[in-house]
Amino acid sequence: MISIVGLGNAGSKIAKKFSDLPQYNVYCLNDGVKRTSKYNFRLKRFKTPEEYEENIPDLKKFFKDIDDKVQFFIVGASYSSNYALGVLEQLKDKQIELFYIRPDIELLSGIPKLVENATFGVLQEYARSGLFKSITLISNQKLEEMIPNIPIKGYYDVLNNTIHSTIHYMNYFEHNEPEIGVVAKPSEICRIRTFGALNMKDLEEKWFFDLDIDREACYYICINKEKLETDGGLHKKLVDMLKQKSHNAFRKISYAIYETETGKDFGFCVARTNAIQENS
Repeated sequence: MISIVGLGNAGSKIAKKFSDLPQYNVYCLNDGVKRTSKYNFRLKRFKTPEEYEENIPDLKKFFKDIDDKVQFFIVGASYSSNYALGVLEQLKDKQIELFYIRPDIELLSGIPKLVENATFGVLQEYARSGLFKSITLISNQKLEEMIPNIPIKGYYDVLNNTIHSTIHYMNYFEHNEPEIGVVAKPSEICRIRTFGALNMKDLEEKWFFDLDIDREACYYICINKEKLETDGGLHKKLVDMLKQKSHNAFRKISYAIYETETGKDFGFCVARTNAIQENS
């Protein structure tokens, strides 16, 4: 089992996407909760970042049954992100994969901008130091560029569905053997990462975040059963495309090919780096 933790209203909306799947226990912490219960914790609302940091809730009882593996969701610029370090401190004995969803920062100003800048940098530093297994950076702006014609009504729901389905597939890949290929074990120092969706014609990546100086890339390719059984030249074709990617002693590439029953081929990529991503 994997415990999903959503911090804040926006983070909780992503976390709730996992509720219908039996592999996950979902915990939500936000100020919209009417009453604290087994999987929902009501956070207090304050006026300044300092007040949040001075009033970290005691979550010992709330997290008493949490799983050893935790996937933690936080959306930048939200006031509740000021709770992040205090909440994560109470999960320090768990294996934490942190997912940081970055809003469009160009129009941010005032306290939200200051909060986002600080949180974005500090959480990366904590991940690089080894306090988290990884931090995955996801840009809402990049997701919007990937998905054409998103209506205003249901805008965030569409983005959140993409985040949810991608992470669920990544969890599937981690716990299932591929048909062929080997997923390289991530370097201990490369704990900052992002995802990309693949164009199956040429394996071109559409990244969820523009990562500077990626050191490792792993391609997860899902092919329908009939093609896996009948297309004799498919493996060579895919490997040849991967060989055209930039790779050297400083950028390593690995891949794995899985069977899919969806009928439509698709794929993802994970890029990793040890470099702190700058605010821009």
